Amino acid sequence: MRLTRRNFARSALAASVAAALPAGLFSACSVSSNAAHTASVVPLASPRNHFDSSSEIKFPKNFFWGTATAAYQIEGAWKEDGKGESIWDRFAHTPGKINNGDTGDVACDSYHRWREDIALMRAMNLNSYRFSISWPRVQPSGSGPANSKGIDYYSRLVDASLEARIRPMITLYHWDLPQALQDAGGWPNRDTASRFADYVELVAHALGDRVSDWMLFNEPSAFVDLGHLEGTHAPGHKSLVDFLRASHTVNLAQGTSFRALKARRPSARVGTAFSMLACEPATNSEEDKLATERAHAMTNLWFLEPALNGHYPEALAFLPETVMRIESGDLDKIRAPLDFIGINLYYRAIVSAPSTLERLSHTQEWLFPVKMAGGEQGPKTDFGWEIWPQALYDMVTRITRDFNRPVIEITESGCSYNDGPDASGVIRDTRRIDYHRQYLQALARAIADGADVRGYHAWSLMDNFEWAEGFNQRFGLAYVDFKTQQRTIKKSGRWYANVAASNALPPNPATPD
Repeated sequence: MRLTRRNFARSALAASVAAALPAGLFSACSVSSNAAHTASVVPLASPRNHFDSSSEIKFPKNFFWGTATAAYQIEGAWKEDGKGESIWDRFAHTPGKINNGDTGDVACDSYHRWREDIALMRAMNLNSYRFSISWPRVQPSGSGPANSKGIDYYSRLVDASLEARIRPMITLYHWDLPQALQDAGGWPNRDTASRFADYVELVAHALGDRVSDWMLFNEPSAFVDLGHLEGTHAPGHKSLVDFLRASHTVNLAQGTSFRALKARRPSARVGTAFSMLACEPATNSEEDKLATERAHAMTNLWFLEPALNGHYPEALAFLPETVMRIESGDLDKIRAPLDFIGINLYYRAIVSAPSTLERLSHTQEWLFPVKMAGGEQGPKTDFGWEIWPQALYDMVTRITRDFNRPVIEITESGCSYNDGPDASGVIRDTRRIDYHRQYLQALARAIADGADVRGYHAWSLMDNFEWAEGFNQRFGLAYVDFKTQQRTIKKSGRWYANVAASNALPPNPATPD
């Protein structure tokens, strides 16, 4: 999961324009002032429900009910069996980067306890498990032959999932770049795109005889922004130039790895999990509407539009092609006709246009003239994120409308509530039940209105290492005692099990006994 680009325009690089992006390096492309008139702006709306909540709401036949995890967040075993160092190993071991000095060295110990994880999913009646491959566990230095012990681990996990009648849905990159590749330049270095394609082909060769559904990246906009512009995630850089160059390399990697995987496994279904949030204008002014379209383009389309349409969306005042190192022929290389679109969505953004003075005073507000803030009308999770189910409806229906009704899977949605066991050992996290019920009601409305949605994956299967937050935030349907590694299914997990078993949302109130 991720923290989205709320502070893009006010991140740590408010340095001089000339120092980072000389005007002569910009292409002549600019966003038309007519964009606010011609684009379809998501309206400002209040949560609503077109269904009778006192009745059962059925989901489509063969709908996938799952949970999502990420390798660094759950596996542990950070240097066992030949695994190489990742950028998150390095970042977490750097003092001051993670809350409480936490690391993913052990995390949920899933490298050793994966059978317990499968048992949790079976108890929840799930039929899909979205997990990621640790690149440095498979290729310790980011190139060369596979580490056989790493491949064996994932092979066992795939086989156990299939035996439990759970679809293995693999994410090939969930943020743990091999440190050796970072030392060679990381994502701003376009050679990393070729290294990634080689890695994808290697994994597809090893597991593709049993795995049919793949995601190339998890939330490229998040790891490029937070890791290269804001500096709060690995590798911890604060560089506008690195952000722009990493963006293009990741888009190149998406296109080249898509073709590599399809060449190895032509029948594979391949997508990417995009972090998205519904962007709503703060007012009905034309300036705020234009800013909202820019925010939508940068947040939701910066890595989707290149894949599906072979060009960058009109998000920036100018597209700095030279700084991004866009070469002749690259727009063909970034194309990837994805078989499905994964949507990770938690909340919305309220967008306004900065003043002329603000645009002149801040480098990034000149390049990206947008101010984004979280919503304040809905209730908040323990992480301070607004609960706004309408955002899921708005985002799914907009992607459906704008991209000719693609296949969609909700690859993440969830909430942090730090409820612990009561005196009887029960975790009564009823607020999490309410969250998923409301978001699933919104999703059901989107499906009824024509969206082709095939699955929903709750973040997360269990409490885990939440990146820079360490173990401070609990998103799991199962509670983890990090001292003993004991897993306990929460009330929300029991409720979700009932939903999955019946392929339907039960009538309200739906709190399990």
